[in-house]
Amino acid sequence: MTSAFASVIGDPIAQSKSPKIHLFWAKCLGLDVDYRADLVAAAELAAYLASRRVDPLWRGCNVTVPHKQAVMAWCDDLSPLAARVGAVNCVVRRHDGTLHGDNSDVAGFALPLQARGYAGGKAVILGAGGASRAVVAALADLGCRELVMINRNQSRIADMAADMGLSIAAYGWDEADALLNGAAVVVNASSLGMQGQPPLPIRLDHLPLDAIVNDIVYAPLETALLAAARARGNAVIDGLEMLIGQAARAFELFFGMSPPRERDAELRVILTS
Repeated sequence: MTSAFASVIGDPIAQSKSPKIHLFWAKCLGLDVDYRADLVAAAELAAYLASRRVDPLWRGCNVTVPHKQAVMAWCDDLSPLAARVGAVNCVVRRHDGTLHGDNSDVAGFALPLQARGYAGGKAVILGAGGASRAVVAALADLGCRELVMINRNQSRIADMAADMGLSIAAYGWDEADALLNGAAVVVNASSLGMQGQPPLPIRLDHLPLDAIVNDIVYAPLETALLAAARARGNAVIDGLEMLIGQAARAFELFFGMSPPRERDAELRVILTS
């Protein structure tokens, strides 16, 4: 008998850890469901969703690069959060075949930061790509009083600020080091420092020792940024925390049950082995 299933779509997709996460939780809970990784090129996105919306066994999909914004056009409606962020990373199929677009990245980013006592101080965000929108939304919801973003193309920051109705100070990389003065949190929301990518061009000399350093990159898990922060005594948050956190919300939306987060340590071993 064929069981219900969900998926993750993107291009490329072989690197995705989402199947391991969702299948681990399903096994823990004794759920007879499947979770698949589907390679979907941009030109195939509409056809993929059209075929899935008529499949009553398909519960929905997580969405990764490069589809988080393009997929919005094929959703029948969006959650207020997804509309505000301007990105969808979770599509849920309703019983009538309509597709609901949501964003679980915001919660995935916010919860680890809350757990470390972040209270709304200055945030410095490195990079203005797709992931940075969820980061900015989460920080705003957590009461951040000063958002500073560093990116080579500063017009992208201005566009994001206008889209989200927020005040975001825009700077280039040549000013990055000094901007860490007085920061309560610094977030790498770019691909810099990831395997196969250039290193992150920043030093932490000006960063307060009580600041939190968060890198959403998880390959490698211990980035040069996190290693430098850990060596000087800053609290750190690695990329797996956001990845698992966003997956937890998606799992609830797809399968109607809360995942066993008390087994996160076991899951992290699986994801890093």
